[in-house]
Amino acid sequence: MEIKSAAVAGTLESSDVQVTVEPSGSGISIIIDSIVVNQYGRQIKAVVQNTLKELDVRSAKVTIVDKGALDCTIQARVECAAYRASGFEGSIPWGGAGK
Repeated sequence: MEIKSAAVAGTLESSDVQVTVEPSGSGISIIIDSIVVNQYGRQIKAVVQNTLKELDVRSAKVTIVDKGALDCTIQARVECAAYRASGFEGSIPWGGAGK
């Protein structure tokens, strides 16, 4: 999946996460701002990386502003932002069903 423009998914409410995906010159860059980064930063990064890998995103800057979201919420927000940023039109195949 090619990231063509910046896109956002999610909110800054408690137990949610706001994900911004935008084009990058090379590779994957992940920035995490989280209230639980000391406890779960590595897990949040792993969820983001795995989700991008499933979507075949090879180049993107991803900014995560986490307010205590569960892994499934992080995955859904990353998927949504990536599809929006790619300019995808149609019905989104949630959960990696598009592979």
